[in-house]
Amino acid sequence: MFWADNVAKEVVEREDKLKRSSILRTEMGLGASGIPHVGSAGDGIRSFVVNLAIKELGKLSEFIAFSDDRDGLRKVPAGFPAEMEKDIGKPVSRIEDPFGCHDSFGSHISSLLTDAFVELGVEFKLLRASVEYPKGTLDDQIRTILKNGKRCGEIIREVTGQEKFMTQLPYLAVCEKCGRVYTTRSYRFEDDKIYYKCDQSFTGKNSNTGKEIEIKGCGHDGTCGIRDGKLAWKVEFGARWAALKINYEAYGKDILDSVKCNDRIAKEILGWEPPIHSFYELFTERSGKKISKSAGNVFTPARWMKYASPLSLRLLFLKRLGTSRVVDPDAIPAYMDELDELQNVYLGKVKSGNQKELEHQKRLFEYVHFLNKPKEEVSIQYNMLATLLRLAKNREVVKNILQRTGHIKKDDDIEERLGYVENWVRDTVPEEKIIYALTDDQRKTIKKLIYELESKEWNERELYARLYAIPKEANLDVKNFFEAAYVLLLNNKRGPRLTQFIVAIGCQKAADTLKGRIEEF
Repeated sequence: MFWADNVAKEVVEREDKLKRSSILRTEMGLGASGIPHVGSAGDGIRSFVVNLAIKELGKLSEFIAFSDDRDGLRKVPAGFPAEMEKDIGKPVSRIEDPFGCHDSFGSHISSLLTDAFVELGVEFKLLRASVEYPKGTLDDQIRTILKNGKRCGEIIREVTGQEKFMTQLPYLAVCEKCGRVYTTRSYRFEDDKIYYKCDQSFTGKNSNTGKEIEIKGCGHDGTCGIRDGKLAWKVEFGARWAALKINYEAYGKDILDSVKCNDRIAKEILGWEPPIHSFYELFTERSGKKISKSAGNVFTPARWMKYASPLSLRLLFLKRLGTSRVVDPDAIPAYMDELDELQNVYLGKVKSGNQKELEHQKRLFEYVHFLNKPKEEVSIQYNMLATLLRLAKNREVVKNILQRTGHIKKDDDIEERLGYVENWVRDTVPEEKIIYALTDDQRKTIKKLIYELESKEWNERELYARLYAIPKEANLDVKNFFEAAYVLLLNNKRGPRLTQFIVAIGCQKAADTLKGRIEEF
């Protein structure tokens, strides 16, 4: 079975046994303090497809995206104004949007991911901490956790070794004097009031400059209500799961300890059997570094979908969970090509191979389409389109070449794919020189070809005959002649049918390209 089918089956069987939920909910926490990278969309897509799999089993289900917009700002994200340094430590929902397009900085950041969800076709119910805390959604869970603060601290210490919550409550008050959240220390809970001291410090950062900023508490001694601050991460997930009745949530390696703590808090303190989880490895940059929200070169979902289809981004998250993979623009062609391969398997064009694996690939393709009936797309290798666009620099010429070489029919619509490739070539692809050395015979025959192409505008039938005659006249293997022509014209040792390609781009343009590059080899 596909992993989402396995998870859904496990969720349904457990909930039937517990007899507690009429609507089965999947969830993700939506960070609101830093620019969301490609990996941030993964939680949403994974939780959404588990929700789809649960529905396919005949149960009611919904997917909740919970915005953590009561978190404090620790770093000014790259590209945001330097004056935001003054806001470090304040809840992101209380920081003004510096660009003026949302009601807060937190809403601005959240929208970068929710907008991507809309484009990806993910259906979700958005909840915000800045709304749910004041509404009282978490009141019962907050009271229970604070009344059992000592035991919560022991659980956190047992799981992580962290002693912090042995001497303070796992609740972050917002200082009523300086407005910061990470500088407060909550030390007593009595009559629904939390007593705190603003005497903590932490190091913030401006990601634009790399400058570190020491943030110190203002010293204020105050009280607040249970709806005025937020729970610490080590207990907040558990409170959310219990309050919202969450049955499934995926998590990554970076929050493993937090999930372990919250599982125990949910079960032992709040009496809620924690959600079933899927563990996934994190994506990395090509350097091997973990992708970071605060880094200046964050590869966002919007940028991926500038270069490739939403289906390819869905594929990135659904194909396998337990493997760390490099995610950057260079990875995109492989995912677009894999989509084409999966389509061929789904349509029955691939019949050989392991039958179990073929069935798994078909199911993956169905989930990539969110269990909607897949629409057949025109399959053209991404790198081939990139090569043709680099040379022809014109969509119509590229389509003409592909029609002549039999890759597409006249009425095939490849405009969207050409748009993706055009953006990718323009933004990310430097012209790379293939390592290749022409032999004297190859050089001689290519020069002959240049002369022939400049002498007249050949038709396809005549050029076909001449292309085979030129190497024979020089006693050169035809394959070596064609290989040299492809290297010079396409920066590759192979390509579309050479005759149709030359006729499509024009004999003079082909001659000019050959002349311009022959001395490089």
